[in-house]
Amino acid sequence: MDGGTSAFMMVSTMLVLLMTPGLAFFYGGLSRRKNVGNTMMMVFVSIGIAALTWTTIGWSLAYGGDAANPIIGGLDQLMLLGSVSDMLIEADAPGDASYPSLVDMAFQMAFCMITTAIITGGVAGRMRFGAVAAFLTLWTLAVYPLLAHMVWGGEDSLIGGMIGALDFAGGDVVHISSGLTALILCIMCGKRHGFGAMSYRPHNVPFVALGASLLWFGWFGFNAGSAFAPDGVAALALVNTVCASGAGVISWMLTERLLVKKPTLIGGCTGLVAGLVVITPAAGFVEPWAAVVMGLLAPPVCYFAISHMKKAIGYDDALDAFGCHCVGGVFGGLLTGIFCVPELSWTSFGGLLYTGDLTLLGQQALGIVVTVAFVCIADIVIGFAVKACFKGSLRVSADAEALGLDVAEHGESAYPAYVGLD
Repeated sequence: MDGGTSAFMMVSTMLVLLMTPGLAFFYGGLSRRKNVGNTMMMVFVSIGIAALTWTTIGWSLAYGGDAANPIIGGLDQLMLLGSVSDMLIEADAPGDASYPSLVDMAFQMAFCMITTAIITGGVAGRMRFGAVAAFLTLWTLAVYPLLAHMVWGGEDSLIGGMIGALDFAGGDVVHISSGLTALILCIMCGKRHGFGAMSYRPHNVPFVALGASLLWFGWFGFNAGSAFAPDGVAALALVNTVCASGAGVISWMLTERLLVKKPTLIGGCTGLVAGLVVITPAAGFVEPWAAVVMGLLAPPVCYFAISHMKKAIGYDDALDAFGCHCVGGVFGGLLTGIFCVPELSWTSFGGLLYTGDLTLLGQQALGIVVTVAFVCIADIVIGFAVKACFKGSLRVSADAEALGLDVAEHGESAYPAYVGLD
């Protein structure tokens, strides 16, 4: 047992756990004043749901079992029964360094939490809280663990093994899956009343900045921790995370300056997140200069998705989970196929820029297609099942939406003494 590696992984786990409360502030600041409590509560209930489902079933479905299966793990570690004593001493790290696999269980649980929480941004302001909780419970049982296994389940897994797609820290597993699910849910819920006719302004910009800061800090455990050892790859992932996120801030502000003439703090925070999203699948595979390029390219793409594509298609993704996370995750996955350094690749293929070979780029694209297909089908099935359980409607009544979900769903107000306008 290596104490340094164990400490590194425990600290990385705690950093990733910090990201979900950070997202609560980020989403809460972006929401309307009358819905801020409900918006943050949806994020916090994701923590509770993921903690229970991952410990009881999810971990086993994702990483349990000995038999090679391309889609699902095993049932041998349900509720961790009879396995904790082994997990205290078994190692899950490359080379000679080792740490308790129980730490890995918690690390992967933190990933499940933040992924689940991202989904809620798509339906802020109109989805029934009970329906949200029911959907997320089923999603963390039937979607996330299977996708994690398909990408990170070893050489026999469908996406990471058979297809050969690379995903260092969660482009497919975290960002594409959560952003796409947010889109599907917001379409199933329908648009907010007044969507397209009124402006939905963020009610607390400092909350957004605080949330983005916590996400940024936690993301270093997210990406560097995915090296599973305090080595050169972890250092590269950390540096790339800084480079891409910093470039994302500048790129989004420049985009705003060119298109709307004024850079905003909301834009800078969103650019920070876009840079973090795009580098996630590539963090341990690319050089820092490529991370800068990726961070510069992602914000205009995400900006277009948020400001133009959403209006053109007409879906109401309230807090732009799809435009930032899914679009950014797809873009990052494809750029990984271009910029991946061959010596750093988990497979025998390097990026197009270095090899002139389209193989890895094609594998990245195919992995994304499989991810999208699996998530779409599973989400639609779960969505209709939950809808049926809630008498055919996922959303609150028109009166409850007008009153605000803080009072209608939870009987409390985030600002009980506030007398200004919403």
